[in-house]
Amino acid sequence: MNRILSGIVFWPSRFFLINFNKNLLNDSTMKFTLLFLLTFLLCFSGFSQDNHATALQGMRVDVVYLASNLLEGRATGEPGESLAAQYIASRFAGEGLQPKGTDGSWFQPFDFNIKENPHSNTGGKAGNGKNVVAFLDNGAPTTVVVGAHYDHLGYGLDGSSLYVGDSAVHNGADDNASGVAAMLYLAHYLKTSPAKHNNYLFIAFSGEELGLYGSKNFANNPTIDLSSVTYMLNMDMVGRLNKEKVLAINGAGTSPVWKDELAKISVGGIKPKTTDSGIGPSDHTSFYLKDIPVLHFFTGQHTDYHKPSDDSELVNYNGIYEVAQFMATLIENLDGQGKLAFTKTKDEQKEATSFKVTLGVMPDYVYEGEGMRIDAVLDDRPAQKGGLKAGDVVIQIGDVKVKDIYGYMEGLGKFNKGDKAIVKVKRNNEVVETEVVF
Repeated sequence: MNRILSGIVFWPSRFFLINFNKNLLNDSTMKFTLLFLLTFLLCFSGFSQDNHATALQGMRVDVVYLASNLLEGRATGEPGESLAAQYIASRFAGEGLQPKGTDGSWFQPFDFNIKENPHSNTGGKAGNGKNVVAFLDNGAPTTVVVGAHYDHLGYGLDGSSLYVGDSAVHNGADDNASGVAAMLYLAHYLKTSPAKHNNYLFIAFSGEELGLYGSKNFANNPTIDLSSVTYMLNMDMVGRLNKEKVLAINGAGTSPVWKDELAKISVGGIKPKTTDSGIGPSDHTSFYLKDIPVLHFFTGQHTDYHKPSDDSELVNYNGIYEVAQFMATLIENLDGQGKLAFTKTKDEQKEATSFKVTLGVMPDYVYEGEGMRIDAVLDDRPAQKGGLKAGDVVIQIGDVKVKDIYGYMEGLGKFNKGDKAIVKVKRNNEVVETEVVF
């Protein structure tokens, strides 16, 4: 997930015979491992729609492979991206889906050109990436798009990695092998679902971490009639469902039906927490900008975000399953309702780009209380130097009362680099004041 937005960082399980860890396996072992994985996946082609244990094991296989060192972080345009794309295409084929990329293939290629970063010593980068596109044709007049990006940061995409240290593979298990695993599960589930009043288009996007290149390319060069799309569901970082089971769902204001429908769903104790805006740093934005209702599903940020430590053993696989079941229930509840109405939203994410400073924390976007809870404090940033801690709830920045994430952004917008500010936080049962220097 591409979540560094103007200085704010937004947003033990192991496969039973195979464990990809930080040490690269030798070539012969890796070839055997891949052969075993592909053989194992063939065994899943007929698994029962409601076989929980088997579905979980399938998700583990998907995440462990996509987040293995073999794929070298799945950077767009690199060999690891091609390996991941081939894997996803083989999974789609195994489910009996139709290829819906360019010229009847599984792939939709696109060009990217990243300009030189003025804040680093690294130049720009140009190349080619590819989306992987599959279609489940029910002969319906409308189509639901289900998407997730599969690219990540390679050895640390310039300007995006939060890791300080020697070059290392950023495997991106949560970001976003988790979303791809959920999408592949939904592709299997919807084949035998009674929800037949829509077709389903499944897209694994690349180039998301570079700036939504893949989804922008698809939205501008669709391989189906875009006017037939009733809505788009995007999964980005759904692998860390917390013990409170809060699921952030963004885009709930993009259709008048979303909030009522989401409130009806009861799956696994999941508590949906919605925001309205259709604009955000992930691939649903490209469809919202084409006047298509969207939802973005997200289980929350963590200290492994955009670091080499985002590995498969830390993923909550049952959480992925429950999120996918939640989405499947939504799809089935909406079946037969026809094309959903679109509503333009107030785009808070766009408006939030005006501030010039950062506190240097990861906000907890699934926090349900008043204020802005800090999920993690970044090293050598104003918050750490001012003594703020993970778990603190920011309630005031300067003169601005902070009731939610948008109040937090409003508070930051009052300051320039070098300014001092008094920040008030709730820490346990106390209110603590500290001075920070931006």
